[in-house]
Amino acid sequence: METVAIHGRGITETSLPFIKKTVSFLDRKGVSVLISESLKQDTPGIFDQYRSFVDSKDLKGCKAILSLGGDGTLLDTLAIVGQTELPILGINLGRLGFLATISKNKIEEALEAFLSGKYEIENRTLVQLTGAHESLVEKNYALNEFAILRKDTSSMIVVKSYLNGEFLNTYWADGLMVSTPTGSTGYSLSCGGPVLMPTASNLLITPVSPHNLNVRPLVIPDNATLQFEVETRDKSFLISLDSRSSSIDSQIQSFEIKKADFFAKLVKIKGDTFIDTLRTKLTWGLDKRNYF
Repeated sequence: METVAIHGRGITETSLPFIKKTVSFLDRKGVSVLISESLKQDTPGIFDQYRSFVDSKDLKGCKAILSLGGDGTLLDTLAIVGQTELPILGINLGRLGFLATISKNKIEEALEAFLSGKYEIENRTLVQLTGAHESLVEKNYALNEFAILRKDTSSMIVVKSYLNGEFLNTYWADGLMVSTPTGSTGYSLSCGGPVLMPTASNLLITPVSPHNLNVRPLVIPDNATLQFEVETRDKSFLISLDSRSSSIDSQIQSFEIKKADFFAKLVKIKGDTFIDTLRTKLTWGLDKRNYF
């Protein structure tokens, strides 16, 4: 019997029926279901008959894990999966989603295709905090971006950047991020960065509100190693890996970022393409000149 895990968070009255629908469909198909402990806590008494899981060691033997929510839920799911590379199928129960692309109205259709083998696995690049300070965070990898940010309303920070050991630039800004191709449609995009195809072999260096107007986002090869030295007049600043952030003492100044040696494996149902998602989410083509 195949086993599929399910994770969700922040469950609302409007999203709960779709989670029940998912579980019910898998039951009818004879699939063994695992429910995340956090999902059980959000839905007391509803999924008590199913086995639960907390982290990746509880997911051995699973065919995949379903992420039911939005992009934030999928990033949370990735944090659970960790380095196991368990395939993740994102079902969007929210609004804007570049990662969780299966609409809630096509749950059964997508699951039928998945169980029938009509899907592909897309390897998505991760960035990883390495070296002396990787222990500052519990999970030192990110699917979207690593960022260095000023804290609250403190003064700007200065980030000296090195690419493969060679001095690149000193950024005077509110922050600086290293984004993956997947993250190019996230925080980086809102800061003026370009959109990259998800499987591109690149990383993005994007400043956050730079104080020099001639500083622009930079696309680099994903086999590069980046070093950053941070200067700030405040006592601390922030670093973040996707949605996980940590306050860092200003005495800790150097960070090394490189491509991780493992991937996030996203399940893509045939017919569900990044180009379609991009056109839909960014409303490309909705120009009134197309309709006259």
